[in-house]
Amino acid sequence: MRKIVAGLAITLDGVVDSPSGNWMMFNDEMREIIDAGVAEADAILLGRRTYLEFAEMWPRLGSDVPMAGFMNDTPKYVASSTLRTVDWAGSTLLTGDLATELTELKRRPGKNIQVPGSPRLVRSLLCDGLLDELSLMIHPIVLGTGARLFDGETDRMELKLQDSRTLGTGVVSVTYVRV
Repeated sequence: MRKIVAGLAITLDGVVDSPSGNWMMFNDEMREIIDAGVAEADAILLGRRTYLEFAEMWPRLGSDVPMAGFMNDTPKYVASSTLRTVDWAGSTLLTGDLATELTELKRRPGKNIQVPGSPRLVRSLLCDGLLDELSLMIHPIVLGTGARLFDGETDRMELKLQDSRTLGTGVVSVTYVRV
């Protein structure tokens, strides 16, 4: 069965999206980790906000830009209760019960279903037991403000460390699975 895997950059204080701008310490080591995850995926799952942002950005970028080929040419599934259409090539809007639709997608033959960004969707999938793997690039910075992965109350959930690696920038790459 396929897995739904997510990857997010996160700060020490849990911020995954910040209006303060460029805080990620991106380098070749991080690119290698991201490329390895992309190589194991043949589908993309996006939430509404990330879909709208990516659908505006990625189609404008040429294949010489890293990740552009993957983002533009890979089938994309969009989880949204408010969108009525999706225009980015290869996109399919998931309109039914998300758990049922994702369970069906996981049963189909293929590689992993990658969730790049989409922190609200990642939180929802994790809380609902639908996310199989969570990879975080923990950046050694505290921002104080911004959207956090776990804003508000959540039920207790236990995760098991599957992999970890400290990068030269001080970023710690960790991958967890649900217990």
